[in-house]
Amino acid sequence: MKEVLLSILNFLGLAWWIEVVTRKPQCTYYFGPFLTAKEADLAKTGYIEDLETEGAMGFIVFIRRCKPNELTVEEDLGERVDRKASPAFSGQF
Repeated sequence: MKEVLLSILNFLGLAWWIEVVTRKPQCTYYFGPFLTAKEADLAKTGYIEDLETEGAMGFIVFIRRCKPNELTVEEDLGERVDRKASPAFSGQF
């Protein structure tokens, strides 16, 4: 039942997410969704530790209701990178 409620809240943009903005690399990461802000707040430490292990630095963390389109947004050079996109001429000669 919890998964159904979470799915509905997320669809409506009412689920809680952890938003982590890093200075290096210049990225925004989203972790979630969560049913409550408290649940998200309790989980944030583990996500920050994972990012630190990967070498990220300079964290700003927000707990907010949102519906992110992408889970990782790279902001270096002012460009947004779609990790799912492939080059238009990939594999062609």
